[in-house]
Amino acid sequence: MTLSERIVKHFTLWLYGGFVYYCIELLWRGFSHPSMFVLGGICFLVIGALNNHLSMRLGFIWKVIVGTVAVVILEFVAGSILNVWLGLGVWDYSDLAFNIMGQVSLLFFFLFMPIVAFGLWLDRFLRWKIYGINQPKIKWK
Repeated sequence: MTLSERIVKHFTLWLYGGFVYYCIELLWRGFSHPSMFVLGGICFLVIGALNNHLSMRLGFIWKVIVGTVAVVILEFVAGSILNVWLGLGVWDYSDLAFNIMGQVSLLFFFLFMPIVAFGLWLDRFLRWKIYGINQPKIKWK
């Protein structure tokens, strides 16, 4: 696969991830912010990288856990940039238990787990359906 084909593939996957995350936010909160589209796409690419580069080393459950940790870290970094540094006020979790600087609540770790699990499945499905990439069988542990 050429560099331009890889760029298009990753951009396409980023678009899917951004769209799905944006829609989840609309369903959950009733509103979203364009930055969440960007962040969702980035998270989806990270989840896809875990799915493909660690597919033989980690089982599905471990990929969900590692992927969720990555999503929480990315959410914290994005919140630190958007809300603290730029002062956009996209979200504030200061009123939630176990929050870190109001940018992420560790309670969301458990909410992100099924989303990450869906993202792992969606990544496999899109790579197979769009690009014809056969994935190895899911290793659960």
